[in-house]
Amino acid sequence: MPKIGLGISVYQAAQERIAWSFDSFQRLYVSFSGGKDSAVMLHMVMKEAIKRNRKVGVLFVDLEGQYKLTIDFILECLDMYKDYIEPYWVALPLNLRNAVSMYEPQWMCWDPEREADWIRKPPKMAITDESFFPFFHRRMEFEEFVPEFGRWYSQGESTGCLVGIRSDESLNRYRTVASEVKRTIQGKKWTTWVGGSVFNVYPIYDWQTRDDWIYAGKSGNPYNRLYDLMYKAGLSIHQSRICQPYGDDQRKGLWLFHLIEPETWARVVARVNGANQGALYARKTGNILGMIKIDKPPGHTWQSFAMMLLESMPTCTSEHYKDKIAVFLHWWAARGYEDGIPDEATSLEEAKKEKPSWRRVCKALLRNDYWCKGLSFSQHKNSASYEKYLTLMKKRRSLWNLI
Repeated sequence: MPKIGLGISVYQAAQERIAWSFDSFQRLYVSFSGGKDSAVMLHMVMKEAIKRNRKVGVLFVDLEGQYKLTIDFILECLDMYKDYIEPYWVALPLNLRNAVSMYEPQWMCWDPEREADWIRKPPKMAITDESFFPFFHRRMEFEEFVPEFGRWYSQGESTGCLVGIRSDESLNRYRTVASEVKRTIQGKKWTTWVGGSVFNVYPIYDWQTRDDWIYAGKSGNPYNRLYDLMYKAGLSIHQSRICQPYGDDQRKGLWLFHLIEPETWARVVARVNGANQGALYARKTGNILGMIKIDKPPGHTWQSFAMMLLESMPTCTSEHYKDKIAVFLHWWAARGYEDGIPDEATSLEEAKKEKPSWRRVCKALLRNDYWCKGLSFSQHKNSASYEKYLTLMKKRRSLWNLI
């Protein structure tokens, strides 16, 4: 889809979208992470809020495994705007992805039973009481918590959640904005209904990375100094990202903890299984974490290698992957592969997901691709839907008899 210019700068466009949000919603809050995009979002929203003498909410979901520099920056921002915000610093035991271990494919931040192992202590202002939100339950998924918070915060009134995402950052974020099937408000593509009376609003969706830094330089507003150290460590402005360290994409940046904040690194390694391995190998090509090119052992087909990998895993993890592979095989069986999928296809066909193969399965297993996105699956909406899926898959696998 070609880009169509608006005849104004992206900064002016963002200002207009933010002003429209204040005019259109009874309640507003900013989703803040301490990263460059959400920092721009916060500063621009607060400029409008101060002009209108209006308070807005600020949601920061603290995932425990964060740099001290990020935490210091967030504290600075909240203090800077303290007279015009309702801060919600959430430090609750949420379920998070751990892409660096087969034995602990998920971990729980702020686990009350492992307080001695926490990477850091939450600040005094943080919400740590599990009964604070009526909808919360321990081990809730992050993706489940965020929309539930929006519904809770709205109190039934029209509410806008201002989110600093940019469409050129990833295909998923582009789809979030460009989707033709989503529900919007007043036909504005940079809004998305997320449930109840709540809409996400993306005022800087058409910004590029360089625009963030042009804004930081011209506005003089504070920014996260962690980015300076990432740049000094050799990362480009496009590679520098701030998020919980153990995720599928985020694990590639684990090594930075060791370099930038060695005191934090020691606790990161102790907190979650596989962190040190992830730091060593997440950027390497090969079988260790299934990156780019993989090889099968001598005497094995890709199918037999997949079976060997499944047998080497903890039972719970192995059964999780078998459920996904069974659906993968069943789906392709209905599309011309009744006698089974091939051991491999061409690299291009596999990369484009045009054809199935056992090599694709092996790559997902080696990458510890827990939700099997490489096999065209997506993460379950919430923990309850995953439990229903497990019950359903037990029946289906018995019926299909595929793996």
